[in-house]
Amino acid sequence: MPSKPTAIVPDASLRMACRVVDPPHPAVIDCDRLLDGCELRTQRRSGPGGQHRNKTSSGAFLTHRSTGLVGEATERRSQAQNREVALQRLRYLLAIEVRTPSPLDPSAWQVDGSEATIRKRYVNHSFRLNESNADKPALLALVLNDLWVAGGQPSLIAETWSVSTSKIVALVRSYAPALTWVNRVRHHHERLPLH
Repeated sequence: MPSKPTAIVPDASLRMACRVVDPPHPAVIDCDRLLDGCELRTQRRSGPGGQHRNKTSSGAFLTHRSTGLVGEATERRSQAQNREVALQRLRYLLAIEVRTPSPLDPSAWQVDGSEATIRKRYVNHSFRLNESNADKPALLALVLNDLWVAGGQPSLIAETWSVSTSKIVALVRSYAPALTWVNRVRHHHERLPLH
């Protein structure tokens, strides 16, 4: 019976093209600091009381200046609540769309305190975080950084996080856009998609 081929980290020149920024990853930094790097735009919408009464500027659109990515929320009546939701959506969007160097690529990796804190907190962890957990976008961003370098192969990053491959896959599956992104990486490297 032939043995299963050993997974290897692909050469850096073969990686899927991504937007790479210097650490810390914007999804990892604290919310106040992230807000300082954003431009807030509000949108007027009808409030309670009919079509032409009680207009409010409650919709919130946060544009991350350095990447141009936008988190938006218009469904709540309160601008403060919409701003909170828009910020959370922006953090998830940044986690998917932006990469920072990974420790799997020692030639490019730079130790960053914010990223190191998240990595230390979630080493040997269950990786079960609900959508409202403030750390989830940060953890997802760092796991996706590692998967990008590893060519979308969870087995190559499991040891780094001291977790099973299935826990990594479960984290990625828990946020549909992350699964879509990882499957794009896997397709780029001619691998079958994760399900």
